[in-house]
Amino acid sequence: MASGLVGLLLGCASRPTNVLLPVADTSPSSSKVEMLVTTTRSRSSNPAQMYTGERGLAPSFAQITVSIPPPSVRKVGEVAWPKKLPSNPATDFAVVQAQELTLQTAKGWLSASVRKSPDHSVLVFIHGFNNRFEDAVYRFAQIAKDTGTQSVPILVTWPSRGSALAYGYDRESTNYTRNALELLFQYLARDPEIREVSILAHSMGNWLALEGLRQMAIRNGGLPAKFKNVMLAAPDVDVDVFRTQIADMGKQHPQFTLFVS
Repeated sequence: MASGLVGLLLGCASRPTNVLLPVADTSPSSSKVEMLVTTTRSRSSNPAQMYTGERGLAPSFAQITVSIPPPSVRKVGEVAWPKKLPSNPATDFAVVQAQELTLQTAKGWLSASVRKSPDHSVLVFIHGFNNRFEDAVYRFAQIAKDTGTQSVPILVTWPSRGSALAYGYDRESTNYTRNALELLFQYLARDPEIREVSILAHSMGNWLALEGLRQMAIRNGGLPAKFKNVMLAAPDVDVDVFRTQIADMGKQHPQFTLFVS
Protein backbone atom coordinates (compact mmCIF):
# COMPACT_ATOMS: atom_id res chain seq x y z
CA MET A 1 0.00 0.00 0.00
CA ALA A 2 2.76 2.48 0.95
CA SER A 3 4.37 2.59 -2.51
CA GLY A 4 1.04 3.47 -4.06
CA LEU A 5 0.66 6.43 -1.69
CA VAL A 6 3.87 8.20 -2.72
CA GLY A 7 2.08 10.62 -5.03
CA LEU A 8 -0.52 11.36 -2.37
CA LEU A 9 2.12 12.47 0.13
CA LEU A 10 3.91 14.70 -2.35
CA GLY A 11 1.08 17.21 -2.17
CA CYS A 12 -1.08 19.08 -4.63
CA ALA A 13 0.39 20.62 -7.77
CA SER A 14 -1.19 22.56 -10.63
CA ARG A 15 -3.23 20.36 -12.96
CA PRO A 16 -4.89 20.53 -16.36
CA THR A 17 -8.59 21.25 -16.09
CA ASN A 18 -11.77 19.70 -17.47
CA VAL A 19 -10.23 16.35 -18.43
CA LEU A 20 -13.14 14.05 -17.61
CA LEU A 21 -14.93 13.93 -20.95
CA PRO A 22 -14.91 10.22 -21.89
CA VAL A 23 -12.72 9.14 -24.79
CA ALA A 24 -12.64 5.93 -26.80
CA ASP A 25 -10.87 3.01 -25.13
CA THR A 26 -8.14 2.67 -27.77
CA SER A 27 -5.24 1.23 -25.75
CA PRO A 28 -5.38 -2.56 -25.10
CA SER A 29 -2.28 -2.33 -22.87
CA SER A 30 -3.89 0.14 -20.46
CA SER A 31 -5.45 -0.92 -17.15
CA LYS A 32 -8.92 0.08 -16.01
CA VAL A 33 -10.11 1.23 -12.60
CA GLU A 34 -13.86 1.40 -12.03
CA MET A 35 -15.06 3.43 -9.06
CA LEU A 36 -18.26 4.51 -7.42
CA VAL A 37 -18.39 8.22 -6.62
CA THR A 38 -20.47 9.88 -3.93
CA THR A 39 -20.20 13.63 -3.62
CA THR A 40 -21.70 16.68 -1.95
CA ARG A 41 -20.39 18.90 -4.74
CA SER A 42 -22.70 20.78 -7.05
CA ARG A 43 -23.19 19.41 -10.56
CA SER A 44 -21.42 21.22 -13.38
CA SER A 45 -23.01 22.13 -16.70
CA ASN A 46 -19.69 21.12 -18.29
CA PRO A 47 -19.54 17.32 -18.80
CA ALA A 48 -15.73 17.49 -18.86
CA GLN A 49 -15.81 18.85 -15.29
CA MET A 50 -18.83 16.88 -13.96
CA TYR A 51 -18.83 18.52 -10.51
CA THR A 52 -17.71 21.93 -9.27
CA GLY A 53 -16.17 23.09 -6.00
CA GLU A 54 -19.47 24.51 -4.77
CA ARG A 55 -21.80 22.74 -2.34
CA GLY A 56 -24.69 20.68 -3.66
CA LEU A 57 -28.07 20.54 -1.95
CA ALA A 58 -27.97 16.74 -1.66
CA PRO A 59 -25.46 13.93 -2.27
CA SER A 60 -24.93 12.88 -5.88
CA PHE A 61 -23.59 9.61 -7.28
CA ALA A 62 -21.65 8.55 -10.36
CA GLN A 63 -19.72 5.65 -11.83
CA ILE A 64 -16.41 6.44 -13.51
CA THR A 65 -13.94 4.19 -15.30
CA VAL A 66 -10.38 5.50 -15.63
CA SER A 67 -7.90 4.08 -18.12
CA ILE A 68 -4.31 4.00 -16.83
CA PRO A 69 -1.36 3.70 -19.24
CA PRO A 70 1.16 0.85 -18.91
CA PRO A 71 4.20 1.00 -16.57
CA SER A 72 6.49 1.75 -19.51
CA VAL A 73 5.16 5.32 -19.64
CA ARG A 74 4.38 5.98 -15.97
CA LYS A 75 6.14 5.61 -12.62
CA VAL A 76 4.40 4.09 -9.60
CA GLY A 77 2.70 6.85 -7.62
CA GLU A 78 2.45 9.15 -10.63
CA VAL A 79 -0.71 10.46 -12.28
CA ALA A 80 -0.02 10.77 -16.00
CA TRP A 81 -1.98 13.95 -16.67
CA PRO A 82 -2.66 14.66 -20.34
CA LYS A 83 -0.48 17.29 -21.94
CA LYS A 84 -3.28 18.12 -24.36
CA LEU A 85 -6.91 17.19 -24.83
CA PRO A 86 -8.46 14.85 -25.65
CA SER A 87 -6.55 12.44 -23.43
CA ASN A 88 -4.65 9.60 -25.08
CA PRO A 89 -5.21 6.32 -23.17
CA ALA A 90 -1.85 5.00 -24.42
CA THR A 91 0.08 7.71 -22.55
CA ASP A 92 -2.37 9.50 -20.23
CA PHE A 93 -4.91 8.86 -17.54
CA ALA A 94 -8.20 9.02 -19.40
CA VAL A 95 -11.86 8.61 -18.53
CA VAL A 96 -13.46 5.99 -20.77
CA GLN A 97 -16.82 5.88 -19.02
CA ALA A 98 -18.66 8.34 -16.78
CA GLN A 99 -22.30 8.37 -15.86
CA GLU A 100 -24.35 9.89 -13.11
CA LEU A 101 -26.36 7.46 -11.00
CA THR A 102 -29.43 7.64 -8.83
CA LEU A 103 -29.20 6.41 -5.25
CA GLN A 104 -30.83 3.13 -6.26
CA THR A 105 -28.59 2.52 -9.28
CA ALA A 106 -25.55 3.39 -7.13
CA LYS A 107 -26.62 0.74 -4.62
CA GLY A 108 -27.07 -1.74 -7.46
CA TRP A 109 -23.63 -0.98 -8.91
CA LEU A 110 -22.03 -1.40 -5.49
CA SER A 111 -23.77 -4.71 -4.79
CA ALA A 112 -22.77 -6.16 -8.15
CA SER A 113 -19.16 -5.01 -7.71
CA VAL A 114 -18.87 -6.35 -4.16
CA ARG A 115 -20.11 -9.75 -5.29
CA LYS A 116 -17.22 -9.83 -7.81
CA SER A 117 -14.63 -8.80 -5.20
CA PRO A 118 -12.61 -11.80 -3.92
CA ASP A 119 -12.99 -10.76 -0.27
CA HIS A 120 -16.20 -8.71 -0.55
CA SER A 121 -14.39 -5.60 0.68
CA VAL A 122 -14.55 -1.91 -0.15
CA LEU A 123 -11.95 0.87 0.00
CA VAL A 124 -13.29 4.35 0.72
CA PHE A 125 -11.03 7.25 -0.29
CA ILE A 126 -11.56 10.78 1.06
CA HIS A 127 -9.35 13.40 -0.58
CA GLY A 128 -7.78 16.41 1.07
CA PHE A 129 -7.58 20.20 0.84
CA ASN A 130 -7.24 22.00 -2.49
CA ASN A 131 -8.59 19.24 -4.74
CA ARG A 132 -10.79 19.66 -7.76
CA PHE A 133 -13.15 16.82 -8.61
CA GLU A 134 -10.86 15.52 -11.35
CA ASP A 135 -7.86 15.64 -8.99
CA ALA A 136 -9.67 13.29 -6.61
CA VAL A 137 -10.81 10.94 -9.38
CA TYR A 138 -7.38 10.52 -10.96
CA ARG A 139 -5.51 10.31 -7.66
CA PHE A 140 -7.81 7.57 -6.38
CA ALA A 141 -7.51 5.68 -9.66
CA GLN A 142 -3.72 5.86 -9.31
CA ILE A 143 -3.86 4.60 -5.72
CA ALA A 144 -6.22 1.74 -6.57
CA LYS A 145 -4.00 0.65 -9.46
CA ASP A 146 -0.61 1.02 -7.77
CA THR A 147 -1.60 -0.64 -4.50
CA GLY A 148 -3.14 -3.58 -6.34
CA THR A 149 -6.21 -3.48 -4.12
CA GLN A 150 -8.96 -5.96 -4.88
CA SER A 151 -11.46 -3.94 -2.85
CA VAL A 152 -14.27 -2.07 -4.57
CA PRO A 153 -13.18 1.60 -4.86
CA ILE A 154 -15.56 4.21 -3.43
CA LEU A 155 -14.56 7.85 -3.83
CA VAL A 156 -16.00 10.34 -1.36
CA THR A 157 -15.43 13.82 -2.73
CA TRP A 158 -16.49 16.94 -0.86
CA PRO A 159 -16.76 20.55 -2.10
CA SER A 160 -13.17 21.77 -2.29
CA ARG A 161 -12.63 24.81 -4.49
CA GLY A 162 -9.21 23.56 -5.56
CA SER A 163 -7.45 26.71 -4.43
CA ALA A 164 -4.69 27.24 -1.88
CA LEU A 165 -6.53 30.42 -0.84
CA ALA A 166 -9.77 28.61 0.04
CA TYR A 167 -8.69 26.83 3.24
CA GLY A 168 -11.57 28.19 5.32
CA TYR A 169 -14.19 27.29 2.71
CA ASP A 170 -12.73 23.81 2.28
CA ARG A 171 -12.65 23.24 6.04
CA GLU A 172 -16.32 24.13 6.39
CA SER A 173 -17.10 21.92 3.40
CA THR A 174 -15.83 18.90 5.33
CA ASN A 175 -18.25 19.78 8.12
CA TYR A 176 -20.97 20.21 5.50
CA THR A 177 -20.31 16.65 4.31
CA ARG A 178 -20.28 14.86 7.70
CA ASN A 179 -23.90 13.73 7.60
CA ALA A 180 -23.61 12.44 4.04
CA LEU A 181 -20.48 10.48 4.94
CA GLU A 182 -22.14 8.98 7.99
CA LEU A 183 -25.07 7.87 5.81
CA LEU A 184 -22.59 6.09 3.54
CA PHE A 185 -20.88 4.44 6.50
CA GLN A 186 -24.23 3.34 7.91
CA TYR A 187 -25.19 1.79 4.57
CA LEU A 188 -21.86 -0.06 4.29
CA ALA A 189 -22.30 -1.31 7.85
CA ARG A 190 -25.79 -2.68 7.13
CA ASP A 191 -25.00 -4.31 3.78
CA PRO A 192 -24.52 -8.02 4.55
CA GLU A 193 -22.57 -8.60 1.33
CA ILE A 194 -19.79 -6.23 2.44
CA ARG A 195 -17.44 -8.06 4.79
CA GLU A 196 -14.71 -5.46 5.27
CA VAL A 197 -14.46 -1.68 5.01
CA SER A 198 -11.13 0.15 4.77
CA ILE A 199 -10.81 3.93 4.70
CA LEU A 200 -7.98 6.02 3.26
CA ALA A 201 -8.04 9.76 3.91
CA HIS A 202 -5.62 12.52 2.99
CA SER A 203 -4.92 15.89 4.57
CA MET A 204 -8.16 17.68 5.49
CA GLY A 205 -10.10 14.58 4.47
CA ASN A 206 -8.90 12.95 7.68
CA TRP A 207 -11.03 15.33 9.72
CA LEU A 208 -14.06 14.31 7.68
CA ALA A 209 -13.28 10.59 7.98
CA LEU A 210 -12.80 10.77 11.75
CA GLU A 211 -15.91 12.88 12.28
CA GLY A 212 -18.00 10.51 10.18
CA LEU A 213 -16.80 7.52 12.19
CA ARG A 214 -17.23 9.36 15.49
CA GLN A 215 -20.75 10.44 14.58
CA MET A 216 -21.75 6.89 13.61
CA ALA A 217 -20.23 5.45 16.79
CA ILE A 218 -22.12 7.90 19.00
CA ARG A 219 -25.39 7.23 17.18
CA ASN A 220 -25.01 3.43 17.20
CA GLY A 221 -23.18 2.95 20.48
CA GLY A 222 -20.03 1.77 18.70
CA LEU A 223 -18.55 0.86 15.34
CA PRO A 224 -19.09 -2.41 13.46
CA ALA A 225 -16.27 -4.93 13.40
CA LYS A 226 -16.16 -4.86 9.59
CA PHE A 227 -14.63 -1.35 9.74
CA LYS A 228 -11.11 -2.71 10.12
CA ASN A 229 -8.53 -0.23 8.83
CA VAL A 230 -8.32 3.56 8.66
CA MET A 231 -5.24 4.97 6.92
CA LEU A 232 -4.50 8.62 7.66
CA ALA A 233 -2.14 10.24 5.13
CA ALA A 234 -0.65 13.59 6.20
CA PRO A 235 -3.59 14.21 8.56
CA ASP A 236 -4.70 17.81 9.06
CA VAL A 237 -6.11 17.11 12.52
CA ASP A 238 -5.06 18.48 15.91
CA VAL A 239 -3.57 15.67 18.00
CA ASP A 240 -5.70 16.45 21.06
CA VAL A 241 -8.87 16.53 18.97
CA PHE A 242 -7.80 13.24 17.39
CA ARG A 243 -7.56 11.64 20.84
CA THR A 244 -11.08 12.71 21.75
CA GLN A 245 -12.45 11.48 18.42
CA ILE A 246 -10.92 8.05 19.00
CA ALA A 247 -12.23 7.96 22.56
CA ASP A 248 -15.74 8.78 21.34
CA MET A 249 -15.63 5.77 19.01
CA GLY A 250 -15.50 3.39 21.97
CA LYS A 251 -13.39 0.34 22.70
CA GLN A 252 -14.06 -1.38 19.38
CA HIS A 253 -12.63 0.82 16.68
CA PRO A 254 -10.59 0.27 13.51
CA GLN A 255 -6.83 0.01 13.42
CA PHE A 256 -5.40 3.44 12.61
CA THR A 257 -2.25 3.82 10.51
CA LEU A 258 -0.55 7.18 9.95
CA PHE A 259 1.43 8.05 6.82
CA VAL A 260 3.55 11.21 7.00
CA SER A 261 6.05 12.73 4.59
